[in-house]
Amino acid sequence: MKRFYKQAEPIGTGPFGVTLDGRPLRTPGRLALDLPTLGLAEAIAAEWQAQGDAIVPRSMPLTGLANAAIERIAPDTATFAAGLARFVETELLAYRADHPMPLVARQQAEWDPLLAWARRRYDVDFRLVTGIIHQPQPPATLARIGAAYAAFDAFRLAALNPVVTICGSAVIGLAVAEAQIDAGEAWALGHLDELWQAEQWGRDPLAEAGHAERQSELAAAVGLLRLL
Repeated sequence: MKRFYKQAEPIGTGPFGVTLDGRPLRTPGRLALDLPTLGLAEAIAAEWQAQGDAIVPRSMPLTGLANAAIERIAPDTATFAAGLARFVETELLAYRADHPMPLVARQQAEWDPLLAWARRRYDVDFRLVTGIIHQPQPPATLARIGAAYAAFDAFRLAALNPVVTICGSAVIGLAVAEAQIDAGEAWALGHLDELWQAEQWGRDPLAEAGHAERQSELAAAVGLLRLL
């Protein structure tokens, strides 16, 4: 789509929005782009203002996440939240290698502190698993992590969706939501095994391209959380 406007600006006093040459910006489904904070409205307006002669949706991740929050998630936040919470059933941080020992030690050093934080914060426990055979987590853990995700609004769930799915971890998502870790730390924790393998055997250029795209997506998601 060619650019059809000159000026993108934030508006409102709550809910906030964005105008393009004075006309309110809407979602692709023509719903009102009602935003919870001025900071988010300013950031989305900046994405639209930065467009060149052609509009490139992939270069506007905050706009995309806001659209998802309003159109996809807000109509049924409970179901969406439950889907993210279910990642704790196969929680990445609970599945451990049994060899080689340097990888075992790296997982313990980097994953154990985050699990310890989650235990304290949510009064839960985790069953650590060696190997790939599924072992269920305690029912109380599933219930309390589920309740934590159920408490998030549509915009926070939209931001957490890339974090949880890219990292494969409900715990990493909660730690990001509560500013215990940043985007870079979330990526490193969620890809510890891959990063360790790359240190041993070298990086794959083809894989690196995909990693860069997912890292950018994760960073945008965490950026949205910080604007809420």
